[in-house]
Amino acid sequence: MEWINAELLPEHIVVRSLEEDMFDGLILHHLFQKLAGLKLDVEEIALTAANQRRKLTVVLEAANQSLQVEEQQAQWSVETIFNKDLLATLHLLVALAEHFQPDLPLPANVQVEVITMESTKSGLKSEKLVERLTGCGTDKDQPSKDVFDELFKLAPEKVNAVKEAIVNFVNQKLDRLGLSVQNLDTQFADGVILLLLIGQLRGFFLHLKEFYLTPSSPAEMLHNVTLALELLKDEGLLNYAVSPEDIVNKDAKSTLRVLYCLFCKHKLEENTDGMPQGPPS
Repeated sequence: MEWINAELLPEHIVVRSLEEDMFDGLILHHLFQKLAGLKLDVEEIALTAANQRRKLTVVLEAANQSLQVEEQQAQWSVETIFNKDLLATLHLLVALAEHFQPDLPLPANVQVEVITMESTKSGLKSEKLVERLTGCGTDKDQPSKDVFDELFKLAPEKVNAVKEAIVNFVNQKLDRLGLSVQNLDTQFADGVILLLLIGQLRGFFLHLKEFYLTPSSPAEMLHNVTLALELLKDEGLLNYAVSPEDIVNKDAKSTLRVLYCLFCKHKLEENTDGMPQGPPS
């Protein structure tokens, strides 16, 4: 879901549930067109079940062709996706991710135990089988631990000292905007201060139509945080995978991880240039 939401951020599309949001073909349509760079000849909005099924058929035919998968071999179908089969939906999305973005850090060796129940004259008959969602990974596929994994595990008493240092750094940069931060765990959850801080440090001007200055819902907060993380990735500033949902949910480690990346980059530039990077005009 994080990957889909990041891909479709410019279209202001947010996925909340793979079962409920993917079955009618609308989001799959947008996602496939973005990934493949193709324009599909299909209606944008399908309101009736028949039209939704027809739209989904067109999208899956195009996806199967790009993935070079025969319909009979695919682990998904129009019927299973339309009926909100989570396993089939995951198989399709994993295949799209591995084909169009092979560097996406999907967890390796994910398997699902499937239990099939059948009602017979003699009672219920069950059958178990295991389906593999992702292939076996190697050590290099595993995310490396960063300084905050070690800090929270080995020296939790030092966390507050790190927070205080980063708060001082943040407040120095936000002073000219008349803003200040007292609580890192809560004040970055809506993404507003994070976006303004990035703007100050990197010389960005973000138009107010690009983000919500006073977000009033979790969806608007998620939009802001996702945009901020995308800006950091584009600038090469985000060294570790961070979930925007974790920031919105006030996860201290994730918030510190993002701010620490900014802190280190800025200090490095100060040392390299011999003087701090100036604020944006």
